[in-house]
Amino acid sequence: MKKGYLIILGVIVLLGFFGCSKYNNLVNLDEDVKKAWGDVQTQYQRRADLIPSLVATVKKAAENEKDILTNVTNARAGIPNLEKEAADIKAAAGNAQTPQDLDAVGQRINTAIKITMEAYPTIMSTQSFVGLQSQLEGTENRVQTARSDYNAVVAKYNKSTRTFPGNIFAGMFGFKSKDEFKAEAGSDKAPDVDNLFDK
Repeated sequence: MKKGYLIILGVIVLLGFFGCSKYNNLVNLDEDVKKAWGDVQTQYQRRADLIPSLVATVKKAAENEKDILTNVTNARAGIPNLEKEAADIKAAAGNAQTPQDLDAVGQRINTAIKITMEAYPTIMSTQSFVGLQSQLEGTENRVQTARSDYNAVVAKYNKSTRTFPGNIFAGMFGFKSKDEFKAEAGSDKAPDVDNLFDK
């Protein structure tokens, strides 16, 4: 009989070790799920913080360049007809009688040449828009990766809580299956980025 008790005691000890091991595994998996969901939330927060700031920066750059181009165009409008100005300069040069008259003609020639030869400012806001597009794509890729990682951890956890004998211990210790990430209704439609620029 002593041998029978020892066998029963041995089985109970083995079951106890197995139960403790399974419980610890479920706790670890549960914590992995929480961490993965925290990573998803981190990416959401990054997106919420980053995108409006980027859009505001690009809007300011575009407005600034618009102002610069408007000012350059208005400055050039000071000589609306370059051919007429050239004829006036030629006539003024022919009528010049003093060094000061010739100096004034020279200044008019320099102004006309600068206006004619001056290059328009380089438009940089286009690069800002390309950078914004790249940041949007990168941010959405990070969010998608975090969601996929979360779903993978949840799937592993759920397998452990639903397969035998893990389901017995999961039920005993109160571990329940977790929901994977699901898209919200209507999220299959692309967001309207134009609205961000209208604000």
